[in-house]
Amino acid sequence: MSSKTKIVVLRMKELIYTGIFVALGILLILLLVYMFSPKDETSGTAEASALYVPGVYTSSIMLNGAAVDVAVTVSENEIESIQLVNVSEAMETMYPLMEPALEDLAEQICSTQSLENLTYSSENQYTSQVLLDAVSRALDKAAAEESTQNAAETETE
Repeated sequence: MSSKTKIVVLRMKELIYTGIFVALGILLILLLVYMFSPKDETSGTAEASALYVPGVYTSSIMLNGAAVDVAVTVSENEIESIQLVNVSEAMETMYPLMEPALEDLAEQICSTQSLENLTYSSENQYTSQVLLDAVSRALDKAAAEESTQNAAETETE
């Protein structure tokens, strides 16, 4: 039996080129993984984290054929104030619990920044529920305008 010994001669230049190509390949793979990995949503801009479009939003309540408006003033991230507008003296006389009920609700909503877990007395329970529904509709308008505005911005890009 004859054994044929093979001798492989590697030149230093070939080893260096191979090492460089391997290093560049690893660097390219790491770069691609970094670029296409999912991004953290909390690192978005302040515009994306805004809850509302700043402004005054109204919602109407019909009482005996007359409209009473509930105005909600919001900034980007908070509810600033809630008040009744377009209230005549006749309405104030016919519905005396409306103004105190709204003041109580507005204080709670502005302090907690939420429509959840609000308390109201049993004597103005239904008035509070009607006012709370109107405030909710006004806040929905503030949030809805933000989503339509963001949709318009993405269409222009």
